[in-house]
Amino acid sequence: MNILIRNTGGVPIYEQIFTQLRDEICSGTLLPGEALPSIRSLARDLRVSVITTKRAYEELERAGYVVTVAGKGSFVAERDLELEQEARLREIESHLSAAAKLGKKCGITEPELVEMLRLQWEE
Repeated sequence: MNILIRNTGGVPIYEQIFTQLRDEICSGTLLPGEALPSIRSLARDLRVSVITTKRAYEELERAGYVVTVAGKGSFVAERDLELEQEARLREIESHLSAAAKLGKKCGITEPELVEMLRLQWEE
């Protein structure tokens, strides 16, 4: 597992950990039932606070990517394809929303923005 923490860009550290672990789970790099590093060992390896790592694990569990067994640790949850599809759709909607807001700020019309998306799709 290779998690890279960036102190620039304004993304909270727990969110960086969450995103990178989620991506490894979704890509199949981390398999269902596979144990994640303990909160303490990951915090030590990344040189971050245990509280930060704990928050990332809690977010993963809340989102359904991880299950935690008291006294045993955190494990990759069985894949829920519907949950994964919903997460991807939310991410796409977020990007499209940001593009629409930026387009409005720049004076781009809806048809122009749609055309830009179409061109990107065809690449």
